[in-house]
Amino acid sequence: RSWGVGRSGFLFHSAVCPASRPQALSSLHKYPLPLRSGREARILQYFGEHICRQLDEQLEKHRRAQEDLVAPATSWSGPEDGDPPSSQDTLASDIPILQPVPCSTKPDQLQGQPLKKNKPASRRRARGYFPAPRSGAYAVLVALYQDSISPHTRGYLTKPELQRAAQPLCDKSFFLAGPGTKTTAWSAVSTLIRKELVLKTNIPARYSLTESGLALAKELLALGKPPLLQDDDLRLPAAGSEEPSVDSEGEDRQCSDQGTFPEEPRAEEPRADTFKPQFTFCPGQFDVILCVDFIETTGGPTSRKQDLVNELERNGVPFSIRKLNVGDFLWVARERHSSAAGQLQPLTSQELVLDYVVERKRMPDLCSSIIDGRFREQKFRLRQCGLSHPIYLVEDSGSGQHLSLPEKTLQQAITNTQVVDGFFVKRTRDIRESAAYLTIMTRHLTKLYKDKTLQSCTKEELERERPLQPRNDSCMLLTFAEFNEGAMKNKPQTVSEVFARQLMQISGISGEKAAAILERYKTPASLLAAYAACKTTLEKEQLLSSIKCGKLQRNLGPALSKTLAQLYCTPGPLP
Repeated sequence: RSWGVGRSGFLFHSAVCPASRPQALSSLHKYPLPLRSGREARILQYFGEHICRQLDEQLEKHRRAQEDLVAPATSWSGPEDGDPPSSQDTLASDIPILQPVPCSTKPDQLQGQPLKKNKPASRRRARGYFPAPRSGAYAVLVALYQDSISPHTRGYLTKPELQRAAQPLCDKSFFLAGPGTKTTAWSAVSTLIRKELVLKTNIPARYSLTESGLALAKELLALGKPPLLQDDDLRLPAAGSEEPSVDSEGEDRQCSDQGTFPEEPRAEEPRADTFKPQFTFCPGQFDVILCVDFIETTGGPTSRKQDLVNELERNGVPFSIRKLNVGDFLWVARERHSSAAGQLQPLTSQELVLDYVVERKRMPDLCSSIIDGRFREQKFRLRQCGLSHPIYLVEDSGSGQHLSLPEKTLQQAITNTQVVDGFFVKRTRDIRESAAYLTIMTRHLTKLYKDKTLQSCTKEELERERPLQPRNDSCMLLTFAEFNEGAMKNKPQTVSEVFARQLMQISGISGEKAAAILERYKTPASLLAAYAACKTTLEKEQLLSSIKCGKLQRNLGPALSKTLAQLYCTPGPLP
């Protein structure tokens, strides 16, 4: 094989190696560093003494031939400090530098070829994916970056949080598709995930930036201040000195020039005062609709299920049959659209869930739910769903005979639901009377909310604004999508939620008592650590006895505290 010299001083092999040496050529292609002689190529696989000696002979001949050609040109004698990158590797000695390059059948095309290929590639990489300002992708990247550098960050944002944070940065809605389209600005998230700029984990989903996404978000911020900086709700924190993730020198200078924001130390406090809903229903812009769980209209005795629908239609109740993850009936305020001639209505309407939910139980259903444990679980889920007025509709309340449990037990369970759990219990004789009650409730809520201004909010904001009973001409309500998503029964649960369900399996521990224990010990690990810190067995048995439970703030008591201590502190099976 022979080697040739280019005008810039790089050496390229110009002859294809013989058919007997394809493996040696392949090994040379894989070696990333320059070689100054054939002897140095001895370290490569398939390069023996014979090949290395031939390389040195051919290189010596080639060097002498090139010296005769380039001797008059003194400008190529060696590199200088001010030379451009293309001349930094010129000949500096009599020993040429070997640079492995791809094998080609056209030697004249190899001269300078690496430089021509690298420049377009670098341009493509520098250009890359760059979302347009005010687009959905731009808003998501900037919102996640703003959260990542906040001192109060959790390292991720949920979907509702990300939608609310990104909406001020985007011209398109993250919540509702516009006329003539089925997509929202949220569809850009799938593109960001596919390009490995955003990471999606957990269920419910948690969104965060990858390293590439963080770098791209910094570039977007470097182009100018996003509109979000002028919002009172979300502000960039002061200098990046507290956040090691901000490692770009240019970004650090930009943050230091901006100075500190006086509002940042109080970022968590003024949120309730500066609350800005995503959308608002003014009086006269919405209709109250009864939502019926599809289970109430399908399965079982078809005639009985259809009777409920017939009664509602006969009473003129506007209702919608859909899947409800908690409860059997609830009411929503649906956006009202004015029908204009020649104008198509949007494909979807915004809906807010009113603060009432109904769980319907016939006596046979109540009996079976008490036996299999669903009764306590349903009450717990109704209490945690975000609506503060749960209603138990007990049907056929006078027919407690021929059931698996005594009628006295069923009546006691109903009374406990009202007195202890604080639910409103409505007793009806049959399905017709139940439909009449739903009709009255629909008309009552229509009158109650018709003069109110309804504002959308998240569940976190809702918890800070209790109670939600309409007051002062306005109230905050959950969107139906967020309510139904948060009430999913089979979604992956947190450790605290599983811990609460575990505690409720113990006889005598209700949902309120489990919640009281969780306020002090969020996880089993924290409870076990507290038990481990106790010095005596008696101290362990009395650890939880003084925990306040329920509205009356009564103590948990020594009996339940001892039972829990035995359960979590006894190795092996209980005695």
